Amino acid sequence: MAPSRRSWNFMAIYGYDVLLGSIAAFYVFMVPFTKVEESFNVQAMHDILYHGHHIENYDHLEFPGVVPRTFIGALLVSILASPMVLAINLLHLPKIYSLLAVRLALGFFILATLRFLRVQIRDKFGPQVEAFFVTLVAIQFHMLFYSTRPLPNILALGIVNLSYGFWLKGSFYATLRCLIFATIVFRCDMLLLLCPLGLELLLTKSISLWEAIKHCAVAVLFSIGLTVLVDSVMWQKLLWPEFNVFWFNSVLNRSSEWGTQPFYWYFTSALPRSLLVAYPLFMFGVILDRRILFYVVPVLSFVVLYSKLPHKELRFIISSVPIFNLSAAVAASRIYNNRKKSFWNLLYIALLSLFVISLGLTAITFMASYENYPSGYALRTLHRVGHTKNTTSEILVHIDTFSAMNGISRFCENDNPWRYSKEEGIPLEDFWQRNFTYLLNEHLSIKGFKCLFQVDGFSRIRLNVGFPPISMVKEPKVYIHGNLKNTDIMRRSWPGCS
Repeated sequence: MAPSRRSWNFMAIYGYDVLLGSIAAFYVFMVPFTKVEESFNVQAMHDILYHGHHIENYDHLEFPGVVPRTFIGALLVSILASPMVLAINLLHLPKIYSLLAVRLALGFFILATLRFLRVQIRDKFGPQVEAFFVTLVAIQFHMLFYSTRPLPNILALGIVNLSYGFWLKGSFYATLRCLIFATIVFRCDMLLLLCPLGLELLLTKSISLWEAIKHCAVAVLFSIGLTVLVDSVMWQKLLWPEFNVFWFNSVLNRSSEWGTQPFYWYFTSALPRSLLVAYPLFMFGVILDRRILFYVVPVLSFVVLYSKLPHKELRFIISSVPIFNLSAAVAASRIYNNRKKSFWNLLYIALLSLFVISLGLTAITFMASYENYPSGYALRTLHRVGHTKNTTSEILVHIDTFSAMNGISRFCENDNPWRYSKEEGIPLEDFWQRNFTYLLNEHLSIKGFKCLFQVDGFSRIRLNVGFPPISMVKEPKVYIHGNLKNTDIMRRSWPGCS
């Protein structure tokens, strides 16, 4: 009976964490590859784990990106993942397993901060609201899918979760300190959350101006000192990365070079997709429980202020999702408690229907995401079938810009005899003059090379009249070419390209 009782106690305490962690881990193992938005932190984690103090070998010195980013998040995740990576290296497993390790470590950090927030929700609003909060997170795709993706926004989300937890707990100065740290170190745009929240705390006399200035000044000095110290060493020059990002995006307003969306896009596209059933519910929650207004107003102001910037992406406002989920959980709890009343019973039936619809939409989004990393699958297949008979010869693979952006990182590379090049700016007609064994390229035809096989990727969702009602439309995304001068490659049978 004792082991059973211990198991029951464990699940009672950590059951919600096991549920959310299992879903996040499922996403990691099913979609292990990463995109260009994650490239800096992914490469940084790889280099910290595999190059250590040999900074001259780090990827960011050769490919610095548009703006510099901080190494602090990558260092933290690498430390958490290092025991798993050590075991992977001792077992001589491919480096792709280390990518799984760092993503799981990141997910552990994010979900640990979400647990802190969830405990405060339970203490303030009760266990039933907590249960609905967890349910909403579980049936939404983006929060758990992104929780293991090393984006600056997600690293900031971990600190913002802590600030939300302190906010609910009534530790308002700790709330401000966390937001200042997230703003200065990880995402300068968290200033758009810090300002409305700080203003509300002042207007409601939750904090005093003088005490706030003292606490914030200490947090500012500590955060700037930490990031300048760490990142100046890693970048080998005096640097405060997020100040450069702020200057590039806000002062120079160059983020719009990556596309623009209308002012209302977050409210008509990003939030409905990320919140699903929680989107209408969070607005209902504000009406049903006046306590929620105190938490929703600054976060809603954050989204409104962010909407003024022309370049928009869902990940930019993902820090707003936990509070909107809290408001939605309050509404769902109230509907559930009143479900035996006639009008509320209709709302309850609608609520259950929306939960099922949200779960279906999450499944569809997952299937689309699964097909959205074609170059990662292409390189994995090439590693499996691309060995030449003379294994002592070097196998040199060129990865073009498209492939590097859609699923390939240093973690995807194998050891000798494989070597890789991400050299940019090579004209298509010049590849035949180079000594590449294989090419991963977005072009079907390249002089001096034969297209060996192709990998399809997600294109769009198609509605069908019959069953299934929805299907994924895929199209060729990445082509794998072999050098015509390599007789061993040319003798073998390949699927070819269409």
